[in-house]
Amino acid sequence: MPKPHGFTYERHRDDCVVITHRGRTAATLRGDRAEKFLAEVESGDAQLVMARWTGAYKFGNERLARSHPRNQPRGHPGDRR
Repeated sequence: MPKPHGFTYERHRDDCVVITHRGRTAATLRGDRAEKFLAEVESGDAQLVMARWTGAYKFGNERLARSHPRNQPRGHPGDRR
């Protein structure tokens, strides 16, 4: 699985943290959540931390989910018998 990339964050004067991914706002954190995020991002891999906090990361089951019947293309409605 490739490492996440393209994330940045900005800390604003009102102790608000805005996380962006490829120039688009992915999350806005305030209060205790912003403080926890800043502590975690400074102590670990910043890109991975931001990916986790925004929910924009892969879970490892994509290959398995591709073959699930729910994710298969449907036939034409007239094909039913």
